[in-house]
Amino acid sequence: MHIALISDIHSNLTALEAVLGVIRETGPDRIYCLGDVVGYGAEPEACVQLVREHCHATVMGNHDLAVATGEGMAYLPTDGQHAADHNREALTTESLAWLRTRPLLHTDEMGTYAHASPQNPDHWMRLDAFTRVKEQFNHFTTDICFVGHTHVPATMSHTLGVFRVRPGHRFLVNVGSVGQPRDGDPRACITWFDTEAVTTRLERVPYNVDQAARRIRDAGLPLRLADRLHEGR
Repeated sequence: MHIALISDIHSNLTALEAVLGVIRETGPDRIYCLGDVVGYGAEPEACVQLVREHCHATVMGNHDLAVATGEGMAYLPTDGQHAADHNREALTTESLAWLRTRPLLHTDEMGTYAHASPQNPDHWMRLDAFTRVKEQFNHFTTDICFVGHTHVPATMSHTLGVFRVRPGHRFLVNVGSVGQPRDGDPRACITWFDTEAVTTRLERVPYNVDQAARRIRDAGLPLRLADRLHEGR
């Protein structure tokens, strides 16, 4: 089975449309979204509708929760709080209800899928230290777990010296961000997972960053949210 994994769209419709265009050309068996469909960007409703239409499974992210329920707002950066308020007003009642009912984890025969981490997935842990990453392997039983949240793509193995996904080992894979990458590359991310070969591949997708930034400014959102799209930070 060939799976496309996306995450952290953050209401960036321009980036999402570009990513879905590439996905349609490739024709995977399934598309999974690892959360934070909304937040930061200017077009939450259209993003929610596209994710609902195209993704076979979607887990909840911390911005999804904050926008849909107000829970965890205090933990968002100030710009993120402004965007969450804007997004909440821009979403329909139906879309807000859909966001509220997303699961924190999804597991199937191919893998485990979470927004931030499989360990206490409602705590939105940042996997930014080796010991914290290593602990995650005690909290999922499949050979591979996919996450997002940090907006930085990465592959981490349970086995020292193994740096790419291959059979016979266990992995934690960060799929990167569609709508707001933070690894210095502004292009959107797709992670491809071939379940038969047990391989993954990160693809970067260029999109019209100027257009996405202009829509943020036109919506009256903090200018920093537009600027960082160009920076990839």
